[in-house]
Amino acid sequence: MVQLGKTNIKLSPITLGTFAIGGTMWGGNDEKNSIDAIHASLDNGVTSIDTAPVYGFGLSDEVIGKAIKRRDRSEIQLLAKFGLVWDGSNNKKGEYFFEAKHNGKPVSIYRFASKENVIKEVEENLKRLNTDYIDVFQIHWPDNSTPISETMEALEILIQQGKIRDAGVSNFNIKELEEAKNITGLASNQVAYSMLNKEIEKEVIPFALKNDIGIIAYSPMERGLLTGKYFNGIKLKEEDHRNGYFQQFNMDKVASFVNLITPIAESKQVSLAQLVLSWTIHQKGITVALAGARNTKQAESNAAAMSLKLSQSDLNNINDLLTVSFKE
Repeated sequence: MVQLGKTNIKLSPITLGTFAIGGTMWGGNDEKNSIDAIHASLDNGVTSIDTAPVYGFGLSDEVIGKAIKRRDRSEIQLLAKFGLVWDGSNNKKGEYFFEAKHNGKPVSIYRFASKENVIKEVEENLKRLNTDYIDVFQIHWPDNSTPISETMEALEILIQQGKIRDAGVSNFNIKELEEAKNITGLASNQVAYSMLNKEIEKEVIPFALKNDIGIIAYSPMERGLLTGKYFNGIKLKEEDHRNGYFQQFNMDKVASFVNLITPIAESKQVSLAQLVLSWTIHQKGITVALAGARNTKQAESNAAAMSLKLSQSDLNNINDLLTVSFKE
């Protein structure tokens, strides 16, 4: 277990991410497999779970609530989010974000983190998650229509009420972090980070280290791309968002890099996914890495990555291969 920033909360180095469990944008959901994945995670030491209402429009939360119903809540750390609403174009609130589909119908998503909405969302989260408190409650994306101070003050109220243990943010830059931390203590900043996306190393990680703010890395496997399996003829469903997401990468260079690090994984008798996750949690400033699992096998594999030790020589070797693969 690792301590999250300057809080009293300890998380498993690999934390279960449940974006895919929500099904929306991932080609659907199998509830039994999802519940089995949650149980397998908990049984193998992945005791921290990250979720958000927009993951399946509440479905991810509800599945987690069912899965933990008969578990010891004190041994589970729930990281939940707020601030993305889908009231539809006829009832606009906040700042327009993107279009999605729910039950085959288009839905408009807005960033909305007013005090009133934060209070409203925590109650909805608690009900869906079948719990009476959330360990870390995180604003999902900055909302330019609401002052950060208003959002943070609402979180401070929830801490005082005991409905959340600590406040976190997600996708915040250092300017936004500076403003937020002056209102309430910040447990963490959840941000994108992977072998293919190290942008936060420039400013966000140094700021977090200086101010003792935990970094929760999401998409460390780039939604499965770094597992190598999508170079072996696997086809994604038409509605799977990764059809578009993967287009940001030079797939030939990614394939070359995957081929170069495969022998390292094989020498350690681990999968590429396990090697990638272990590399991530060995990086300076990274507190935990989120890893999705849609079935028992994936959950057990992710958990095993916590036991893989990489030497500084291993890390240097991987980083050298990264440089070689992506040089201009």
